[in-house]
Amino acid sequence: MLILFIVLLVIVCVALGLFVLIQNPKGGGLATGGASSNMFGVQRTGDVLEKGTWVLLALIVVFSLAITAMSKSGSTTGTGSKIDEHINKAATPSPIGGGLPTTKQAPAATAPKTADTTKK
Repeated sequence: MLILFIVLLVIVCVALGLFVLIQNPKGGGLATGGASSNMFGVQRTGDVLEKGTWVLLALIVVFSLAITAMSKSGSTTGTGSKIDEHINKAATPSPIGGGLPTTKQAPAATAPKTADTTKK
């Protein structure tokens, strides 16, 4: 289901890109394709393209939120990809010293600090 939403999101994004490219900021847009293609008129074409742009934008928001909600509520084991497998079986970091066995040393005895009497 998640893959279906991702595919739909990509299709809607491509359609939104086409809608934006078809539009002309001066109102020409689709209606300037020639005499035979002027079936709506300049104002009506602008309205259709503008409403279509808003609908596609709303669909992008809905699909994005649905994908996010589905991926967060999904299983915690991951998607089963090779990257997830590699992360899960990554080695623990080695201790300092290249993994050689270390001997524990007792901390050096420190003398108690005395107050500095040379300052006036």
